[in-house]
Amino acid sequence: MSPTTAALLADAILLLHVGVVVFVVGLLPLVLLGGWRGWRWVRSWWLRAAHLALMGLIAVQAWLGQLCPLTLWEQALRRMAGQDSYSESFITHWLGRLLYVDAPLWLLAWVYSGFALLVLGAWWWVRPVKSSGDASGNSH
Repeated sequence: MSPTTAALLADAILLLHVGVVVFVVGLLPLVLLGGWRGWRWVRSWWLRAAHLALMGLIAVQAWLGQLCPLTLWEQALRRMAGQDSYSESFITHWLGRLLYVDAPLWLLAWVYSGFALLVLGAWWWVRPVKSSGDASGNSH
């Protein structure tokens, strides 16, 4: 793989990683707001299960001291591209600073776990519906 291709793939993975972060962090306030406003889509069982599973995986990885697989993959591609920092492109420079926090892993594990508990709590505050019917669970 050429260094240019590796750099482009690393940037694409960084974008994907930011998308995952936006999904994980952004869905919780949308679920709470949507529960209050009566939005049906926030009660989708599959969406909420994916959200909870992803947040649980993130918290477990942090407690185990493991980096996210997307981080590892991106860093490997950056090494293949001959890059050793995130200043080579606009995407890398700005999104990398947004995504990567300079904090001890034990602190992040507590933060991730607390957020995972909030996501789990949202299952009781705004109950998801597994049926294909309306948000009350009644099928037509």
